[in-house]
Amino acid sequence: MSATAVKTFALNRKARFSYHIVDTIESGLVLKGSEVKAIREGKINIAESFVLESKGELFLYNALISLRAESKHFGHDPLRWKKLLLHNRQIQRMRGQMQKKRMTIVPLSVYSNASGLIKVQLGIATGKEKADKRQAIKEREWSREKQRILRQH
Repeated sequence: MSATAVKTFALNRKARFSYHIVDTIESGLVLKGSEVKAIREGKINIAESFVLESKGELFLYNALISLRAESKHFGHDPLRWKKLLLHNRQIQRMRGQMQKKRMTIVPLSVYSNASGLIKVQLGIATGKEKADKRQAIKEREWSREKQRILRQH
């Protein structure tokens, strides 16, 4: 995420555990007014979301934006596909990455930039094997144990 980010609304911590992130890219989202208000209240979940291509454009699927109490009657579909705002050359680059073996695009975070616009950070990733996940758990537990040892001395 860039240094000018003002507020993070959602993080996909599961993505960094399940995937090797090769590259990241920032993208805008096409949102309705009720969705923008819900996101600013933190009512967004991107843990199970992913990016797919359709008709030469990229869309964010399964990003849950919960309804606000004030917008229940004229609100939005919570699981509506959100179009990603990218330049054509960025879409072509990401499409090329997706066609490679075992590459996928996952959202890493949703945040507002310095201008107040809502952005999503996308990661071009490859899936981790079970052994890689075990190794990540071992490294995390060892770093915690080192911290405990250092605190005691």
